[in-house]
Amino acid sequence: MSHGEAKNDYAIIVTAYEQTDLLPSVVKSILKLNYSNFLVYVVADNCDITNLHFPDPRVVLLRPETVLASNIKSHLYAIERFEREHKYLTIIDSDNLVDPDYIKEINVYFDNGFLSVQGVRKAKNLDTRYACLDEAGDMFYRMIDRKLLFDLGSSASLAGSGMAFSASFYQDCIMSLDIEGAGFDKALQMEILRRGKQIAFAEKAIVYDEKTSNPKQLVNQRARWINAWFKYAKEGFSLAVKGIINLNWNQFACGVVFTKPPIFILVVLTGIITLINLIIMPRIIITWAIALMSFILVFMYALYYFKAPKAIYWSLASIPLFIFYQLKGLFKSKKANQISTATTHAYISEIEEI
Repeated sequence: MSHGEAKNDYAIIVTAYEQTDLLPSVVKSILKLNYSNFLVYVVADNCDITNLHFPDPRVVLLRPETVLASNIKSHLYAIERFEREHKYLTIIDSDNLVDPDYIKEINVYFDNGFLSVQGVRKAKNLDTRYACLDEAGDMFYRMIDRKLLFDLGSSASLAGSGMAFSASFYQDCIMSLDIEGAGFDKALQMEILRRGKQIAFAEKAIVYDEKTSNPKQLVNQRARWINAWFKYAKEGFSLAVKGIINLNWNQFACGVVFTKPPIFILVVLTGIITLINLIIMPRIIITWAIALMSFILVFMYALYYFKAPKAIYWSLASIPLFIFYQLKGLFKSKKANQISTATTHAYISEIEEI
């Protein structure tokens, strides 16, 4: 698509909380899009913007007068200050970089009638084993919760950034949400599904995402994610029941996925149940062995399909350590909302103690 063919007008909302170091990079990547019809709204919440300067007239820098500490509130803050009526909007994190064809790929799905689209959040850093394992897990979820679900006629799961919406539809959805802490993407997805709408998966619409690079970062991030899972799992069950009543495959399938625990919890529970079965009912161990092999095959296929680099395969040997830190996150999850809503991107040694 040439710049002159950019018929769909986009608002690109970039949210930052407390940190601004990476904002120049993400804005620079956006301005290099193979697309011309957009404005960028940078919401610098609780940030010092003294040294932030964006001379390009397509960039609007916003600093809320009071601390919002909420993704949804930051989005609404930007929407209320749109300089023109945009047809679509897309959400980008301050630590992302945007592929030049991102909007072009998103447009394919909007032009086919979808109101919500989730792109791919691909790792931009694979500098530590934690970042590699974070990306490996993301590839698995990308396969199961996005590609597979969408290919089967259901909805891709939202991922917090790299997602796009009809501007009016998005505003309508979030006006009824008041979300504190982690999980705004889950609440938003639930609202979209309640309305009976499908979320498309744009496999070639790529944003590059900063992966967790050290143990402390991993524990804090997973604490927030696990807290969000506990918060929305019961709503997923309700949605699945609603899907059965409505004979709505989209609601049922996504509701089931919402109730699915994080991988590390499944692995730990499977290990415990397998040990118990070895003692009590050893004859059915073959069932667990088949289930485990099926999981491993799907996991490895996801890495193969999304072209995981060698560094990710080498990192798999550290999975037990990765699970250990996620278990620490599990025990911190009750206090997750007291942890900063932003992931601090500081690169420290892998052996630093928490």
